[in-house]
Amino acid sequence: MFKKRNKLFFLIFVLPTFAAFIIGFIYPFFSGIYLSFCKFRTVSNAQFIGIGNYIKAFQNEGFLQSFWFTCVFVVVSVVLINVIAFAVAYILTLGIRGSNVFRTVFFMPNLIGGIILGYIWQQIFNGILTNYGTNLVLNEKFGFWGLIILMCWQQAGYMMIIYIAGFQSVPHDLYEAARIDGATKKQILTKVTIPMMAPSITICTFLTLTNSFKLFDQNLALTNGLPGVVGTGGTTIYKTEMIALNIYKTFYANQNSRGVGQAEAVIFFVIVVVIALAQLYFTRKREVQQ
Repeated sequence: MFKKRNKLFFLIFVLPTFAAFIIGFIYPFFSGIYLSFCKFRTVSNAQFIGIGNYIKAFQNEGFLQSFWFTCVFVVVSVVLINVIAFAVAYILTLGIRGSNVFRTVFFMPNLIGGIILGYIWQQIFNGILTNYGTNLVLNEKFGFWGLIILMCWQQAGYMMIIYIAGFQSVPHDLYEAARIDGATKKQILTKVTIPMMAPSITICTFLTLTNSFKLFDQNLALTNGLPGVVGTGGTTIYKTEMIALNIYKTFYANQNSRGVGQAEAVIFFVIVVVIALAQLYFTRKREVQQ
């Protein structure tokens, strides 16, 4: 009787959440995959056309440009964010005065919305670059590094918290044994601390990788993809446009291109999933080896 009541309560609590998950995620997800094979203006008038949208997506110069720009951005941002976060976490676990205040200060940028951060940093960068006769939307290199700086400033504090937890989870016995054996601080860091923090490195790498690929609001507010140049097909190619922003523009630029935008979104999803799973596989394999 008691087990039956538990099952009943379990269903009462789980079913509403499960129904919301199906309505809010599962159905739109598979519906989006179906629409990527359709020509449509609204969901109700979708017309199946096969893989035509995918062919157009791979022929879209702007989509290919945004893909390569995003890949370069992801590589640079993942490395810099994790290096900065790890270094700051290491310093703050050395027992310096005011470490709790510093942790709070470094974490706070992560609480601010991306659109707000984008416009704030746009004003900061343009205020500096105006003295040199340029601004973010006129030079793609400045736009790229502006996005990198913004991403590092926002994400490093969050990753720092995870690394601090990793530092604190390392057994002190290992440090004492290493010191007794005559290990230097550098050897302790490279031979003891970093190997023991492999789980934290895996988590932070995964989060920075996926967040960098999905970056949208900061890109929209900071550069909006500018500067733009005319491609071979006569369309405008935006030099600092990331793939999420390109999908958004493709979908809403023309009602007849919504199927292409949906196909680009599916391609984007597959790319991110494959790369993220590969990263998790190799980093977790490294954890097992250690």
